[in-house]
Amino acid sequence: MSIQHIWEIRAKNTPLLKKKCNHCDSERFASSDKFRLNAQKKNIDIWLIYRCVKCNNTYNMTLFSRIRTESVSKEIFSKMSENNTEIAWEYAFSHEIRRKNNVEADTDSVEYEILYHEIHEEEMINPDSEMLTFKIKCPFDFNLRISAVIRTALNLSSAKLNRLIEADAIWFDGKPLLKKHKIKNGDIVQVHKAKLKSVL
Repeated sequence: MSIQHIWEIRAKNTPLLKKKCNHCDSERFASSDKFRLNAQKKNIDIWLIYRCVKCNNTYNMTLFSRIRTESVSKEIFSKMSENNTEIAWEYAFSHEIRRKNNVEADTDSVEYEILYHEIHEEEMINPDSEMLTFKIKCPFDFNLRISAVIRTALNLSSAKLNRLIEADAIWFDGKPLLKKHKIKNGDIVQVHKAKLKSVL
């Protein structure tokens, strides 16, 4: 029976925003992981606070505008009131929130680590399956190419990865891998064992 391995990608920081500061010459803002809440009668506004990386000038990214207080769940409202980092990261990585605010993320600014286990020789020669199977765990989307993850986790040079791609030895979500493929949580990568051994 084929074993499904896990490749876990952990972001170390939230993406910077590409935004010109009106106080200095900087073009990047970083999330403070803090919220600003403003309640007026039965309506509420909620922002995620960003700060210029050079002068600390603030930019408030709108999360909710003029909504009824009961429209936000008590759990989420409580977390925002307490500046919960986990939920701040969810909004900082949200494409939809950035789109609504007409701002762009600098996804190259996200540092990350890949947690994986090396493949043992026994599994490489296991006759039960001809493919190695890997599942991606990556809760945040920051335009990371799957090819970068594969090279790191399988310790492949760029040339060896190219040879595997040309030989249709790597499949991504049921299709031959293309270098442009970006990862998302739950993706499945399959690698042909014999072809992998031939380049190692």
